[in-house]
Amino acid sequence: MVVLGACAAWSLIAGALHDGRPEGVLLAVLGTAAGYATGRICGALLPVAAFGAAAALGPVLAVAVPELAPGPQFAAPLGHAGATAAVLALSAGAACCAAWAASARVARLVLWMSAAAVTATAAAMGSGAGTACCAAVLLCSAAAGRLRGRGPGIAGLAASAAAVAAGAWAVAARSLPGGLADDVVGLLTPHRVGLWRDALRLAHRDTGSGVGPGRFGEFGPVAVPWVPSNGKPHSALLQQAAEQGVVGVLLLVAAYGWVLHALWRTRRPAPVALTAGAALTAVAVIATFGNALSFTAVTVGTGLLAGMATARPLAAEEPETTAEPVAAAPAP
Repeated sequence: MVVLGACAAWSLIAGALHDGRPEGVLLAVLGTAAGYATGRICGALLPVAAFGAAAALGPVLAVAVPELAPGPQFAAPLGHAGATAAVLALSAGAACCAAWAASARVARLVLWMSAAAVTATAAAMGSGAGTACCAAVLLCSAAAGRLRGRGPGIAGLAASAAAVAAGAWAVAARSLPGGLADDVVGLLTPHRVGLWRDALRLAHRDTGSGVGPGRFGEFGPVAVPWVPSNGKPHSALLQQAAEQGVVGVLLLVAAYGWVLHALWRTRRPAPVALTAGAALTAVAVIATFGNALSFTAVTVGTGLLAGMATARPLAAEEPETTAEPVAAAPAP
């Protein structure tokens, strides 16, 4: 709550300094906090069923909600494909967490099949990013069951996210070799890379506090009307750097780092914690290359999965919290 509160407070400060519009950041923070609180409650009361319900909700949202459904958005250089992929990755992670948390063998089998079904749904919808992320979550979850400790797994997830963030920053800063840079630009589309470079230019303009929340579209010359950029650079990391400066970037990194720390310390089994961490890292990777965090379904789902994975099930704690010492019987 301290980290999320700091994110909200800094967005208000940066907005006041530069006449920005922090409403989007505040909505994202509120959605994450609400999802986390709900996840903690549901995870404590229903350790397995809560994960299962979250896993079933994701594909329904991806198919039923127009703003997250594939179609014309996938054909455009920018669009809602990242949000769809993030929701499906969270669903796959929730299904795998439910499988690890379940005690009955049949229930585990059904839940593993549901996780595979989410991956198949992403493929059927034409979401390449969603399919790749769901498959990665499944593989990480399977590997998590063979690790003796959660420390190396948490460290690997953090290193993966850091490597992706460094790669995106290198692309924006034109630090890659010529041939590799051309391949990356062709894969990401020149327009997206142009937006990233605009964001980095704005970050250099005011390193400390940025140009103000919600003001990227007012300064980015590449964000022309004929491409639906929505006034965003389509990278959470670079958007924070451009609009909220170094402090905003550090707060974003602190939020992700705190989640990994909470998963490292949680009383849930290591496979559950590592699977949730893999799904949340997949969302972080998607957000590095798109505007997935601009969608309320993604921010709420992220908080929900983190809350369920760090909750303390009441059933497991009952013997410890309700048991009272029995008074010794008086000697005859």
